[in-house]
Amino acid sequence: MQLQEPEGSLRRNETINISKDLMSLTIGIGPNIRKSAYFDSTLRDGVQSFSVYNHMLIPGHFGDPEGEYDRLLNSVAQWDVAAQRQVQMQGTDAGKLAQYLTPRDLTKTKVGQGRYVPLCDHQGWLINDPVLLKLSEETYWLSVADSDIHLWAAAIAQERGWDVRVTEPDVSPMAIQGPKAIDVAERLFGTMVYDLKNFGFIETTLNGIPLVLAKSGWSKQSGFEFYLRDSAKGAALWGVVKEAGQPFGIGPGAPNDIERLESGLISYGADIRWQHYPATPYEIGLGGLVNLEAGHEFIGRAALEAAHNSGPKRQRVGLVLDGTPAFPGHPCPVLRGSDEIGYVSEFAYSKRVGRTIGVGLVTLAHTGTGTNVMIELPYGTVAARIRKIPFV
Repeated sequence: MQLQEPEGSLRRNETINISKDLMSLTIGIGPNIRKSAYFDSTLRDGVQSFSVYNHMLIPGHFGDPEGEYDRLLNSVAQWDVAAQRQVQMQGTDAGKLAQYLTPRDLTKTKVGQGRYVPLCDHQGWLINDPVLLKLSEETYWLSVADSDIHLWAAAIAQERGWDVRVTEPDVSPMAIQGPKAIDVAERLFGTMVYDLKNFGFIETTLNGIPLVLAKSGWSKQSGFEFYLRDSAKGAALWGVVKEAGQPFGIGPGAPNDIERLESGLISYGADIRWQHYPATPYEIGLGGLVNLEAGHEFIGRAALEAAHNSGPKRQRVGLVLDGTPAFPGHPCPVLRGSDEIGYVSEFAYSKRVGRTIGVGLVTLAHTGTGTNVMIELPYGTVAARIRKIPFV
């Protein structure tokens, strides 16, 4: 929750004290916020906070953020990412719809392959950045970030009159991430896990539990995702994976903001969002996935052609901030002198870098490494410098 005095003169220590007082507040769980298949398991494992993602509860942390960060970097972390919902497109025109939704060329995508794909609206603004999974010639999944893409895809399919049914299947992803995730996966599935390429997947079972096993995840530390295909078996799958990971130091956690900043990973909803701070794929760093030369029709083609021809006016950059300021929980303006040149979307202190680091979007003229800027926070301004990403 953001608190700000009307005159905007709140000092930093006052902000921190008020934030501590708010830790005793609770948020009610109603039918409009869904629980995941692993909800009870995360409660038993000591989850301490939740966020809301795709209208679902997703764990924030388990009471030991430093330990969870360490497991991600040095052993293996177990994450409930069931809020990463699937948009299933099924029918003779499923491939046609999948291709029309993204500017990335999918013609060479094979069954068992995943693709990281930008989705844009008709003005060329990015509205999601899912992983597309091709399960068959007539069945595709979009493993979506935090926006209602199932409504968008269903409307497009209906308006085009295509033979494709768009649904949200009973699929609940769980992730294991970290350098020892491969050891846990081998213990569960055998040596075949070494044959999976990045974003590759297979349909399989584990102790009779149906799932899709994919080499993917919400980090740069490598790992796997288990797309559970029966939510009634969530506790069973959580327990099996947890037991298999004991020799490798497995422990619960959640997608880690610090690691994703260090690695330069894009987070739709955090770094950009269509409703509040939109960006094109070219501005956010996904221009290489816009395949204009492929010649296929897709939503936003004319706008993206124009954006390509004119060149981006902004660019996603890293920032190194002075000191250890508290992140207020929302994007903050980036200033160059008295001019607002962009925004920082998130920042945090990084042990690996030894500084407070952030990512943001600024005008192209100010993206040079070492450019001095100021970040406008609720309690004052903080000096920062532009640098390239990733940090690590």
